Amino acid sequence: MQGATRQGYDFESATRRIAYLVLVVLCAAPFFVTNEFYVHLAVLICLNVVIVGGLALLCRTGQLSLGHGAFIGLGAYVAVIATMRGHWPFWLGAAGGALFAALVAAILGWVILRLRGVYFVLVTFAFAELVRLVMLSWSGLTGGANGIVGIPSATLLGFAFDTKMRFYGLALVTAATVIAFLYAFIRTPTGHAVDAVAENPALAEASGLSVHRIQLMAFTIGSGIAGLGGALLAHYVGFVSPESFNTGLSIAVIIMLVIGGRQSVWGPVIGPLILTPLPELFRGAVQTQHIFYGAALILILRFLPGGLASLLMRMSGDRASH
Repeated sequence: MQGATRQGYDFESATRRIAYLVLVVLCAAPFFVTNEFYVHLAVLICLNVVIVGGLALLCRTGQLSLGHGAFIGLGAYVAVIATMRGHWPFWLGAAGGALFAALVAAILGWVILRLRGVYFVLVTFAFAELVRLVMLSWSGLTGGANGIVGIPSATLLGFAFDTKMRFYGLALVTAATVIAFLYAFIRTPTGHAVDAVAENPALAEASGLSVHRIQLMAFTIGSGIAGLGGALLAHYVGFVSPESFNTGLSIAVIIMLVIGGRQSVWGPVIGPLILTPLPELFRGAVQTQHIFYGAALILILRFLPGGLASLLMRMSGDRASH
């Protein structure tokens, strides 16, 4: 028992030190580079941390969604339409996008979360395609296939995040807030209930936990976080279209989460940190990029089912045993 406690302590200490190191590097790195492209990559990493963090909350309950891209898109479109046509301030539009994505997830989840395994995955895939088709056909509101261009920069309390460096600060604070929320949430009784549902739904139900209610809560909150990420992404890129939020985006988010670690709070950080810059390395070989992603995913699932975050646990456990 003492050895297990020691191992858990060592792992917590190791992950905390690594998290602090990553945070320091992400905060300081842009100030030591003159190339704006690297700042752009840092912004995308932070936005992906937000988006992947939303999916991680659902996956902790044992479910996997192929409709995450739809909630990112809903948050983006609602925020953009609210700010451009409703003349809402940026923060209110972003909050509206997140809340709308959460509301849609709550309604959808109430219906489909009793499904398990591949059936849930297929229904979320169909939902994502339905949302994409609605965005395409409702051209009067969404711009159709042409999308919406000229999205204004994010502003908060009169301060405009109109440069990459300025927006980086906003994205970094948002990503850190999401990870801090996940870190605190999984340590609450509700977070423990979420893990219990993932390990054995039947036993959790027999113990008095409502599996449907817990999964619905995780699905709703996670989708709301995804909607917030979509709102930030839209104001950063300055353009949205239905094809920006297709199934490929959902798959990319899943790959980031799986490679980072589905059951670790640091998985949503590790995955984007590694995979976001990779497309730039494979820019000249698109086919090679997909082959690499596929091979990396197979290797992770075969040798590290818990993702790269589990590698830290193994290393910490080895040090503790010595």
